[in-house]
Amino acid sequence: MLKWIKRVALLVLVLVIVAFGTGWWLLHGSVPTLDGELALPGLSAPVSIQRDAQGVVTIDAANETDMARALGYVHAQERYFEMDLMRRTSAGELAELFGPIAVELDKQRRVHRMRARVMQDLDAFAGDKLPQLQAYTDGVNAGLENLSVRPWPYLVLRQQPRRWELSDTALTGYAMYFDLQDSENTRELALWKIKPHVPPALYALLTRDGTQWDAPLFGESRGNAVLPTAAEVDLRKLAMPTTDSHARLADKGTPGSNNWAVGGALTADGRAIVADDMHLQLRAPNIWFRARLRYADTRAPGGKVDVSGFTLPGMPLVVVGSNGHVAWGFTNSYGDWADWAELPLCAPDTLPGAPSPDGVVACSAVSEHKEEIKVAGANEVDFSVRETEWGPVLHESKRGNALALRWTPHLPGSLRASFADLAIASDVDAAFAVADRSGIPAQNFVVGDSTGKIAWRVIGGFPKRGNACTPTYPQDGITRFAPFLSGVEDDRSTGCAPWTTDPTASPRLVNPESHRLWTANNRTMDDEGLKLAGDAGYALGARAKQIRDDLFAKQKFTEKDLLAIQLDDRALFLDRWWKLLQSEGKKADALALSALAKAGKSWQGRASIDSVSYRIVRAWRLAVHARIADGLTAPAQAALGDDFVMPDLPQLEGAVWPLLSERPAHLLSRRFSSWDALLEDAAVEVRDDLLQRGPLEQRTWGERNTAKICHPLANALPAMLKPTLCMPADQLNGDGAMPRVQGPAFGASQRMVVSPGHEAEGIIHMPGGQSGNPLSPFWGAGHDDWVHGRPTPFLPGKTDYTLTLKP
Repeated sequence: MLKWIKRVALLVLVLVIVAFGTGWWLLHGSVPTLDGELALPGLSAPVSIQRDAQGVVTIDAANETDMARALGYVHAQERYFEMDLMRRTSAGELAELFGPIAVELDKQRRVHRMRARVMQDLDAFAGDKLPQLQAYTDGVNAGLENLSVRPWPYLVLRQQPRRWELSDTALTGYAMYFDLQDSENTRELALWKIKPHVPPALYALLTRDGTQWDAPLFGESRGNAVLPTAAEVDLRKLAMPTTDSHARLADKGTPGSNNWAVGGALTADGRAIVADDMHLQLRAPNIWFRARLRYADTRAPGGKVDVSGFTLPGMPLVVVGSNGHVAWGFTNSYGDWADWAELPLCAPDTLPGAPSPDGVVACSAVSEHKEEIKVAGANEVDFSVRETEWGPVLHESKRGNALALRWTPHLPGSLRASFADLAIASDVDAAFAVADRSGIPAQNFVVGDSTGKIAWRVIGGFPKRGNACTPTYPQDGITRFAPFLSGVEDDRSTGCAPWTTDPTASPRLVNPESHRLWTANNRTMDDEGLKLAGDAGYALGARAKQIRDDLFAKQKFTEKDLLAIQLDDRALFLDRWWKLLQSEGKKADALALSALAKAGKSWQGRASIDSVSYRIVRAWRLAVHARIADGLTAPAQAALGDDFVMPDLPQLEGAVWPLLSERPAHLLSRRFSSWDALLEDAAVEVRDDLLQRGPLEQRTWGERNTAKICHPLANALPAMLKPTLCMPADQLNGDGAMPRVQGPAFGASQRMVVSPGHEAEGIIHMPGGQSGNPLSPFWGAGHDDWVHGRPTPFLPGKTDYTLTLKP
């Protein structure tokens, strides 16, 4: 009997070893080839691909087309699955990989019909870059085919990778629109629904576009709100919902970034320095891929391109970086790049007919498109998309009319491959000329050149709205319709036509007198510029103000000085909230406030991992905001019921602080008997939540702000194996309302500080690593430097691996 037990145990052990070995072989089979020589058909000359210890790639090619082919090869070998996710995300084709769980997301994306639009507008996207785009496509497919085993995620999903097409490169770019902008224009729609049900003064309070924390490039701070009088708004006399639960404000990472620049007057040798860190969802591997691209190009200064920085796998270009002559970076602009129109639709097979003498038409024509969503392991799902001249229909109003969305990526030219020509820009003026003919999601574009010049503008198309259009509010039709919006003040347009976009429309700021530029998703413009851009929910200015003030605190800068600003985790914005908590905690009968104040009595003033006070004050402020927002929107909640959606209110601080300073009874939520009761109720929520984890005095920010940066398939693994697809669970300094933006799975997707012409002294960080394969030497490489903010060189290090591709 014992002999049989031993034999069975040995057999099990052998099977485990075989299974482990097979798994390792399959996983290792999709690790890229790093050394040697390989053939790559289509090249005009050999191409050298060098990698340093972190997997940063240097490509030396004879020309731009050869470079694009080689970069496609590298991207596919290192990141094909991630590229696949990008194209499928924008096209609404994820269910083909992941099955029924992804069908609803596919429907949300498929309503925009991005694949159909890309195919229709492919010439506008490609422009004169068609040879490079085709070479990149061929290089991607060659790189995929040259892997010994298909990329490991397809093994897990039991799928075969689909070949890359030229149109997929455009879809990759359009995926960034979905990342950076709200494809459903949720905030604008929510505010439109609210407006008829609240007094005008209350609506104005909810939709302010600034606070005392503003730090615009043009104009001044708005300051905090002047509160409406009881005659204008009295919540005690207005309706409120019957439900006991209050509407919640979202506490989520908002796609954004920081960037700034200092001009030559503020450096020892006259150099300009540009800093940039883009804030996105974090994953392993990173969304970006570091590369240095060197090739001959007669259009470039000296006939040679040498550009370094961050590429986006799926596209043959450097997104953010430096070429020795100019360095550039982006932050999300948060202008209003989408509009709703409420349209009465014509019945099938019915035409709108001729307008009446006063220009009114009866209905808007609509076409219907049948979309088939392929679903892994299930039948195809038929999905119908209705499209008007204004754009696709996403919703219906309560009057039964269609709500159609016009969004910049729906339009030809919203994405153009000519953006790649930043690689050959010789100075600020040349970089702006590239921006004038580029199409990308609208971004704050900060650039510096090797002469010490700095400049800012928005890159991307501005909607060319006519005078009849009303940005941030649904249009009254494409032409004039019967007045079906009569319940809303100033809702009529006199015929807002479907707009096009203009990539040259942005205001510009070149060599400001202060020699400093800064943006952080805040409102940068005022007056005419702001009228052009609109407001889709600019970020609270606290982060931008802290950056601006850091820049004005010194008169001379080096690259390390700008890195120090990127790593600034001082909680200046919350300092007054900590003082308020300490004051409120001394009041009688404020048991929860007292407990929070006592636990958070030591104020370090930073979002540091060992800070208890920061965690407590941050949570309490959010809970107070939620209760005030619930009170201010109560009349709309009562009127709309389940149709109410709490909009993002990023400038609410400008109303909250005056409310807490003045404590007017007519603006107090009817859920509370006093302002003291509201503050105590918020404290009860925070206290009870934190106590679930243990004593209050031990609830540090690091416990809450612990990294969860994982591969997209990590959740498919058993819990014990999940860490193999994740970065270490480091506790992270930083948060959202300060320059050092770091959250568990959201934050700075890269950091860059560089002076054009002095790249060897530049600094770079990137979390998540270069490679998508856990067995690669580059899985997670460089991540620890990002966590701890260690200065690491902008340029690749010494070559550890060399692969030569030959025709």
